[in-house]
Amino acid sequence: MGPMALPAPTPPAPIASAVPAAEQKALQRAARSLCCLPFRRAFYEEVDGQAIAATELCARADWARLVFAPFGVDRADAHFRWLIRLGVLRREVDGQGLTERVRLTPMGRQLLASWAGEVPRAGLRERIQENFRRHRPRF
Repeated sequence: MGPMALPAPTPPAPIASAVPAAEQKALQRAARSLCCLPFRRAFYEEVDGQAIAATELCARADWARLVFAPFGVDRADAHFRWLIRLGVLRREVDGQGLTERVRLTPMGRQLLASWAGEVPRAGLRERIQENFRRHRPRF
């Protein structure tokens, strides 16, 4: 009996856009995280137009329009730091350096453009997995 012929490997599927693979992976990671965070689309649209600080966000009377559930300043700042690390938000810069206020990045705008309506909410399982990725990255 002769050697068994292996099927030829199939080429990888082309990426829909001309985005490098590393950038595509970053976009997917950020999209997954946005679905797990408590911010509504209105929050991201607001920080696209103007910078906002965690203290300002938590003190607003219209917080229900911006977030799914209320939380404190420390938690809001922790979410901001995570979104900065993902590349979705950036700290605003004034004449004296970085401020506590954040703005949306071009990557954040690109993610919002990929969803027609509200940012989709992740299920409980996905939120737990994302929490482990965020707080225990080596676990």
